[in-house]
Amino acid sequence: MNEAYLVPNPIAPNEAVSIDPEKCVGCNNCAKHCRVQTIMPNPEKGKPPIVIYPDECWFCGCCIESCAHDAIKMHFPINQRIFFKRKETGEVFRIGGPDSPPQSYFEPAVGK
Repeated sequence: MNEAYLVPNPIAPNEAVSIDPEKCVGCNNCAKHCRVQTIMPNPEKGKPPIVIYPDECWFCGCCIESCAHDAIKMHFPINQRIFFKRKETGEVFRIGGPDSPPQSYFEPAVGK
């Protein structure tokens, strides 16, 4: 009989989600709810699931929602972590978000 092994496949330095082994009880709810099978059940009972394809993560948060033990932390890509702050008001926003100023706000003033 052949054996199969489940090993992480870190193609890039991305860490989409991390699972805290101190909090995780190995229920595998996160693996059951993962839409793209980024998280797979650990073959060892009671052990934390394995984040097998971190580059495939959609950052949908289904794994976090399904975890009753608060054992999963999501690490958003750098382009989703960039925020801007208005000097005048101190307001924080993301470009393209519902509270961002119009695109003309970011374009350099020509002839000024």
